[in-house]
Amino acid sequence: MMKVESGERRQPKPRARGKKPSVPLRVQDWTLDFGCKQVVTGNGAQKLTPMLCRLLEVLMRNPEKVLNREFLMKEVWETDYLEDTRTLEVHICWLRKKIEEDPRHPRYLRTVRGTGYRFSLSG
Repeated sequence: MMKVESGERRQPKPRARGKKPSVPLRVQDWTLDFGCKQVVTGNGAQKLTPMLCRLLEVLMRNPEKVLNREFLMKEVWETDYLEDTRTLEVHICWLRKKIEEDPRHPRYLRTVRGTGYRFSLSG
């Protein structure tokens, strides 16, 4: 079981877009810095767009859990529209290019076919 650290003890409620947590989110040796919009891993730091930062935040707050497309669309884009989830797939692709050594063979951000995605640092 992975340990998720943040400045709050309780699970935070979904935050309104535009409000940044002040305390970086840490999961094992990964740190998501909201102010700089970057993730620091064992392989160094990577700058993220605001949406990639939000997507990674949702994934890091739910380590080892399979998150379905509906949940991710609602949490990241704040929408119930699910006719086209290509936006999610494209952002997952861009995020993998930032965090994976080999995005074609992901180690941390895996697709669970027919369901969604799982973030795992246990490889």
